[in-house]
Amino acid sequence: MAKIILFVEDSASVRQVMSSTLTREGYQVILAIDGQDALTKLDGRKIHLIISDVNMPKMDGLAFVKASKQIPSYRFTPVIMLTTETQAEKMNEGKAVGVKAWIVKPFQPPQLLAAVSQLIQA
Repeated sequence: MAKIILFVEDSASVRQVMSSTLTREGYQVILAIDGQDALTKLDGRKIHLIISDVNMPKMDGLAFVKASKQIPSYRFTPVIMLTTETQAEKMNEGKAVGVKAWIVKPFQPPQLLAAVSQLIQA
């Protein structure tokens, strides 16, 4: 059975590229356009990993991660932030809410896939 990844990103082109990349690697991908949309996808089904952007409309990635960790079924779901943010303050804020990895855009797919593989097996 394929491992399920929730990918949260407001850019349609990035969503498309990431969905294709992850699907090609054998993962099942659930897409969300922002943090608020992503919360509606946390409906009790098993999600093995969340990948989220930080800067999004309606609800940003850090607020989404914080909210997702309040849902018992997703408290221990690992999270990767995929973002243009490089400020130590943002990274520390992410770590404080439970982010396990921080990958800066633009990124190389092998770098992201290595992080995905490492966290999804943990």
